[in-house]
Amino acid sequence: MYILTYFLKPEVVIPSLKFFWNILKKLIPLFILILILMILINYFATPEKIKKYIGHKTSLRSWLVAIVAGILSTGPIYMWYPMLKELRNKGVGNGFVATFLYNRAVKIPLIPMIVFYFGLKYTIILTIVMIIFSVIQGIIIEKIMEVKKWK
Repeated sequence: MYILTYFLKPEVVIPSLKFFWNILKKLIPLFILILILMILINYFATPEKIKKYIGHKTSLRSWLVAIVAGILSTGPIYMWYPMLKELRNKGVGNGFVATFLYNRAVKIPLIPMIVFYFGLKYTIILTIVMIIFSVIQGIIIEKIMEVKKWK
């Protein structure tokens, strides 16, 4: 469309391309930071390491690992389902799985973009609220599943 428009009305396309270039120059450092973060996350946060650190009983450490693992997890969610099923089969509570899944919404690669567009204060508040509600959701899921076991 831009090529066609350029030949028909170049005076409309040139300001648009200049605007795009100015935004791209501001975002390139963020893209480099995101690339570095994703490489580090993929290297250090493997499913095997996550399994190792989530315990079978409720503890602060288990909740923290579920939160951090959810935040650090990358890739399509369906790739995590087999690992999550295996964790549940080994006795990890449904609440930890729910907390893990909820925290996948906190994307480290997107944090610089959120800060860029909405500001640091908004980003911090949003992230904290999402983390707190992930634990609340995990606890609610645990309670619901306990009630279902008794029926």
